[in-house]
Amino acid sequence: MDNGTTGAVAATGAAEDREATELAQRLVRTDSSDPGAYEGQIEAFVRDWLGEKIAASGHGTASGHGAAPLATLDQIEPLPDRRCLRARVPGPADGGELVLLCHLDTVTLGEGWAADTPALGGVVRGGRLWGRGACDMKGGLACAMLAFADALAAVAERGERPRRGLSLVCTCDEEDFMRGSEAAIREGWLDGTQWVLDTEPTDGMVRMAHKGRTWFELTMRGVTAHASTPWRGADAVAASAEAIKHVRDAVLALPRDAELGQTTVTFGQIRGGYRPYVVPDSCTTWIDMRLVPPTTPADARALVEKGIAAAEEAVPGTRGSLVVTGDRPAIPSHPDSPLLAAVLASTRRVCGQEAQTGTFTGYTDSAVVAGLCHNPNCASYGPGSLEVAHKPNEYVPLADLARARAVYRDLALHALWG
Repeated sequence: MDNGTTGAVAATGAAEDREATELAQRLVRTDSSDPGAYEGQIEAFVRDWLGEKIAASGHGTASGHGAAPLATLDQIEPLPDRRCLRARVPGPADGGELVLLCHLDTVTLGEGWAADTPALGGVVRGGRLWGRGACDMKGGLACAMLAFADALAAVAERGERPRRGLSLVCTCDEEDFMRGSEAAIREGWLDGTQWVLDTEPTDGMVRMAHKGRTWFELTMRGVTAHASTPWRGADAVAASAEAIKHVRDAVLALPRDAELGQTTVTFGQIRGGYRPYVVPDSCTTWIDMRLVPPTTPADARALVEKGIAAAEEAVPGTRGSLVVTGDRPAIPSHPDSPLLAAVLASTRRVCGQEAQTGTFTGYTDSAVVAGLCHNPNCASYGPGSLEVAHKPNEYVPLADLARARAVYRDLALHALWG
């Protein structure tokens, strides 16, 4: 796939390309795995780095700045010792805002890494930066931090209020329940009026549409008995198998969406029974559904409830219950989005050609904003490929870092002043 790297080196320059690589290396070498070390150390690093840039920019004295700092730096704590950050260059009250949205956590470090490219090594080799989070999304975070610093320096140099504000929002918990972006919405950092661009790896494409993500915890209860007399009990594992088959068959029969394709289901974890010679009295299954229109979360719940009913009928004496542990709606594309037009224009200026558009197979913080805030100006564009995210030997091409840093800077400067 053409990832749009044409012209990236010319757009920035060798020194700035090294700057992006070196900052991304430092971020990769800082463990922020979830579960694992979580975001404490990396949040402190990013906060200090941004604080130094804001302090160096000084205070505004022209065009309505007064003596106020050119930018602010705020934090919230959605979870104990797990924080979100916002660095912000304010614009006029009615001027809107561009948000570069990044998450601080990565998935767990995992096993299977090559000896010469360890998970926290931040090794540069063969034109790539290797390590956990290199593409998801410490490469994108580094590029967004540098673009914010570039824009802040431009504000200080020009000495005039921008026509649009700029924020860099860094969240916690994206790799789990996305409670960081939800907290940022509650705090008013993210809303329905902004242009919100997350820096997830997108293979050089601009991606807007997302499948919905609905999670269920399905528990079947039965009756314990000796395995030699199973008729005296009720097998909760067998009932779970009946429910799983019903749900899987029903999902396969759901209608497709022209843009997002087919709704999918994964039974990611099952836990039941305690000895092989005992009829199990309990079994819990964790279900992940990725929904496409016209199927809604309510439709998905009804489908699983029918699976429970079928299981109860097939295995007398069992009873099922259901808990919804995650509920995210599908997000459509918005081809007339001003943000989309602005990002495509920046890719054209920086790369010499306009990026392609597409859908996102996962779910991102920007999709949370799109769904909860009904914001049509949310998209994903960042360095690297989802094909290597969450895997051992994750990497991001250095050329992608150069391209993304240049595109974000171009986008920020044009958003601030046009």
